[in-house]
Amino acid sequence: MKFINYLESITGIGMYPLVSLIIFVAFFALVTLYVINGNKEHFEKLRNLPINENK
Repeated sequence: MKFINYLESITGIGMYPLVSLIIFVAFFALVTLYVINGNKEHFEKLRNLPINENK
C-alpha cells in the first residue's frame, strides 16, 4: 500500500494543509508588521553590529 493511501484514509486530513498555510501567512504578516513598525534606532544598531564591534 502506498503512503498516499494511508493519508487518504485519515478523516479530516485535508484540514492540515490549510492550517499550516494560515500559520505561515500569519507568521509572515506579523514579522512584516514588526519590521515596518519597529524601532528604527534598534534596527540601525543591529545593522552596524558587524562594523562596530565595540558597542
